[in-house]
Amino acid sequence: MPSSLSGKRILLGISAGIAAYKSAQLARLLTQAGAEVRVVMTEGAQAFITPLTLQALTGEPVRTSLLDPEAEAGMGHIELARWADLVLVAPATADLMARLATGQADDLLTTLCLASRADKVMAPAMNQAMWRHPATQRNASQLTADGWRLLGPASGDQACGDIGPGRMLEPEAILEALAAPTQTAEVHPADGLHVVITAGPTREPLDPVRYLSNHSSGKMGYALAAAAAALGARVTLISGPVALATPEGVERLDVETAREMHDAAQRLAGECDLFIGCAAVADYRAETPAEHKIKKREGEEGLTLTLVKNPDIIAEVAARADRPFVVGFAAETRDLEAYARDKLTRKGLDMIVANDVSAAGLGFGADDNAALLLWRDGEGEGGESLPPQSKATLARAVIERALACRRARAAH
Repeated sequence: MPSSLSGKRILLGISAGIAAYKSAQLARLLTQAGAEVRVVMTEGAQAFITPLTLQALTGEPVRTSLLDPEAEAGMGHIELARWADLVLVAPATADLMARLATGQADDLLTTLCLASRADKVMAPAMNQAMWRHPATQRNASQLTADGWRLLGPASGDQACGDIGPGRMLEPEAILEALAAPTQTAEVHPADGLHVVITAGPTREPLDPVRYLSNHSSGKMGYALAAAAAALGARVTLISGPVALATPEGVERLDVETAREMHDAAQRLAGECDLFIGCAAVADYRAETPAEHKIKKREGEEGLTLTLVKNPDIIAEVAARADRPFVVGFAAETRDLEAYARDKLTRKGLDMIVANDVSAAGLGFGADDNAALLLWRDGEGEGGESLPPQSKATLARAVIERALACRRARAAH
């Protein structure tokens, strides 16, 4: 077993999901790896697996109640919170994630999570529809911003008969993730870096009440901003008009038109380390927006608009002499890889994230996405295909890949 967990004090929290049966094997693997494990179970978790099972596997009494007179005589929950080097919640249900995201402390497990300064990791487990729900995705983003590390969920067959994302990672995969050298060697790989991200649509006025725009919700760009901040970066988010809350620790600049976004991007491009153009910027704008509302006239069967090109924000950033590492996005409906490779080369980008917005349940407005990553760094060209997953999970993978490529380029 991995020796990096030897002697580590791990508080294993188990919440009320069918995946709790996996927690017994996880506790066994952690103790075999040399960790000292103590278990805390929610009331609902005990309906799926008994405390006696976990006590037999860890050799330690299992805590189940915040109001245990014997344990609390000496403020036992605070001592337990101080004892832990790592808090691991597996499984983490949608309900537990919601309570932790809003800072509730209404049972022993949530109280310990708030009271502990230890590193915190959770393995989500729930029905695929619950995982995909906007509320759960908001909670996942908030927990990431608060410092939680989310492992999974995996996709596949579920106990309810559904198929999709929401399965708790297998105990062996969780153990491997916890024992990985990067867990302690590089907790915040973006420390000291300034990341600038564009997100959302732009609006190009036709008259005082109408505009040209697109279906972008801004969710992917906001997920990228949250992930970059969680990895230690100083993040500036240049946002078109969206109905989203600003991620924790992110500076937000609101813009409306492509030219406003262009001006903000140019101001910041020379002072940032990583620039990510995720916004769905309108390619064209009205040559001369009408001063007053355009009226429908009797006898006229159509309306002719004269459009002119908007500036190419990502290409201009990539062309700067003082350019940062530049990541672009390509939203396509066909020939995904061919168009992405062409854009990567034609616009002089370092990396591109391409996704098929015509795929059902992915892309614009959805909470999940899939992507093809292509890059050029000091070691040559590379590529990676990321399967459908939450935008929060995908965003972290994109940021981590961009940071790795930037380091490889700097090394050469």
